[in-house]
Amino acid sequence: MSERRVELGLRENLAQFSLLVAINAFVGAMVGLERSTLPLIGQADFDLASKAAVLSFIVAFGLAKALTNLGAGALAQRLGRRRLLIAGWAVALPVPLLIAVAPSWGWIVAANVLLGINQGLAWSMTVVMKIDLVGPERRGFALGLNEAAGYGGLAVAAAVSGWLAVEVAPRDVLVAAAAGIAVIALLVSAVFVRDTAAHVALEQQRHPGGDERAPSLREAFADTSWRDPALRACSQAGLVNNLNDALAWGLVPLFLAAHGASIGQVGLVAGVYPAVWGVGQIWTGHWSDRVGRKLPIVSGMLLQAGALTVLAVSDGAVGIAALAAALLGVGTALVYPTLIAAISDAVPPVARAPAVGVYRFWRDMGYVAGGVLAGVVADSLGYGGATAVVAALTAASGVLVLAELPGRAVRAGTRSAVAS
Repeated sequence: MSERRVELGLRENLAQFSLLVAINAFVGAMVGLERSTLPLIGQADFDLASKAAVLSFIVAFGLAKALTNLGAGALAQRLGRRRLLIAGWAVALPVPLLIAVAPSWGWIVAANVLLGINQGLAWSMTVVMKIDLVGPERRGFALGLNEAAGYGGLAVAAAVSGWLAVEVAPRDVLVAAAAGIAVIALLVSAVFVRDTAAHVALEQQRHPGGDERAPSLREAFADTSWRDPALRACSQAGLVNNLNDALAWGLVPLFLAAHGASIGQVGLVAGVYPAVWGVGQIWTGHWSDRVGRKLPIVSGMLLQAGALTVLAVSDGAVGIAALAAALLGVGTALVYPTLIAAISDAVPPVARAPAVGVYRFWRDMGYVAGGVLAGVVADSLGYGGATAVVAALTAASGVLVLAELPGRAVRAGTRSAVAS
């Protein structure tokens, strides 16, 4: 049997690319199931009064996902993308069981540690594998499709679970749906997904520095965290983006419920934000291929800050909250795929997985920072005060990107992305 010919490009790898898009929709749906139900379960089933206590599940999720992203980026070169993808779905299998039998909130927190590992492995690998397949020319578009699928799945799961929770116990909805998703995604990943190591090797051969070695985790961490200005700007923006996402995930359902919103209305608002975010990324990723990465990222961060300000002064009105959620979704759509594309632009192919892993580590540490900050500030200043603080941090992050990120990213994978 002859070996399969390896080519770079979206059209050339459409079948595998489409399969990875579908799998990432399942990855997003696992988190979406919790968006409109778990904060309410914490109050209704476990009598949690403190916002910081309720948001502890987001802190656990974010810390587990961040550390897994860091490890996955380094291990992808050694073990292969496909193996890590399958491992991610295997880790997801106990999550619905732990939630189903949980006698205390600590079990829910433990389940979200496993969910964070699942997300760190499965989402990281679908992202990196798509970049591997398409090559440098349509990187932003590929990432837009990937993130659109993930957050589209998240949005549908958030809205449907909130709607079902009106008639069925929220915990039952979460458990049944999560179990089905985890089993199906594991089987599909194990049977149909192929590894992309050969695509990485081909792109590296064509790269100007084709004989470069993959960086160590220590080197990648230093470059992406502080040494390289462009990578540093992207990492801090990713962290702040997920910091405000933690607020939207953990506090907004409680904020609306405290002002009399029904579970169905909470589910609607919880679904609007990732729905706009998900669909919008198809266009924003493609747009960043044309105009460069800086304009979408800066405008997106500032739009997020404006949306959070609207939410802070909404007094829990569902209509205003839905508008703020839509604006927040547009801002996040501009930022999310573009940041990963900018990271990928600035490093050679062999450094892609470690650099993306470090970036995703910092980005998902935003869930930890956001869960702690939003919970503590909300307990002392209320929901509006917490939202206003996060809005200010988001605006400051956008200004920092404006100062440090080059005007247009070089799409050939060069170390320095220059040219304003």
